Amino acid sequence: MATILNPESDFSAIPEVDGDVFTAPLKRPENVGEDWLEPEQRQYSSEDDAVWNDLFERQMEILPGRACDAFMAGMQKLHLNRGGVPDFKELSEELDRLTGWSVVPVPMLIPDHVFFWHLANRRFPAGNFIRTRETFDYIQEPDVFHDVFGHVPLLADPTFADYMQEYGKAGWKAMRYNRLKSLGSLYWYTVEFGLMMQADELRIYGAGILSGPREAIFALEAESPNRIMLNVDRVMRTDYVISDLQPTYFVIESFEDLYRQTVERDFDQLYRSLDPGFTYANAAVIDVDYVVHRGSQEYHLRGGRGSNANPV
Repeated sequence: MATILNPESDFSAIPEVDGDVFTAPLKRPENVGEDWLEPEQRQYSSEDDAVWNDLFERQMEILPGRACDAFMAGMQKLHLNRGGVPDFKELSEELDRLTGWSVVPVPMLIPDHVFFWHLANRRFPAGNFIRTRETFDYIQEPDVFHDVFGHVPLLADPTFADYMQEYGKAGWKAMRYNRLKSLGSLYWYTVEFGLMMQADELRIYGAGILSGPREAIFALEAESPNRIMLNVDRVMRTDYVISDLQPTYFVIESFEDLYRQTVERDFDQLYRSLDPGFTYANAAVIDVDYVVHRGSQEYHLRGGRGSNANPV
């Protein structure tokens, strides 16, 4: 059995978590095993498919010219415009041909060590449910639309696909050092809410922005948020916002740049230097930052989502 303290190099087994490692307590449903995989993708109703189609149409009115080229290309390669919730088996066949990845159904958020294990083996866990009309505009737990529409197209890009696998492998090391929050910040500010430079223009590659209309416009065009070039050491010391628009977005030059800054970084040395908590607030601009745009923070100073502040 692989353990967090002494992981197997081939990542073939789910790691056993040592009692000293802190992870979020999640109760495993009775119908799934230790891998947390559903036996099969659920059968979606006509209303479920209609929700997907309406969400898809809304995003595709916004994303051309805002989303990065790799995302738009992945959408086409995976034929995500066929209508209705995509079939995971068909997606997996296409992804396997392109980059060796697959999409697998999970019932809910899954434990960190299981999530890392799936990524390390080039499997992307996708929520096996879709939001309702009542939660159409915002859902806190990622559903199939967020996971498949937001994340999966970029897995068709070879460099980003390799980055995601290496992130999964890096997760085991973060657990050994009890630095999951720090690694979570890296995921948040890259995979979920990352921006990139493309032909001297800012574009979106983060799934949390790509799957939401409000943030897709706010992240690129609003005066409020900071936009700062990615520095891995700095990002992993930075707090983040879960239930509102981001005060700060970090920008990469390319997926090759993201890969170099992370996979080629000595994370053993970095984890030993990190404090248990975050060093920087989510709106901070510090002296080492290469600032693309210093935001006014007006949206958050006016109270953010809870006050119905205008996202300017």
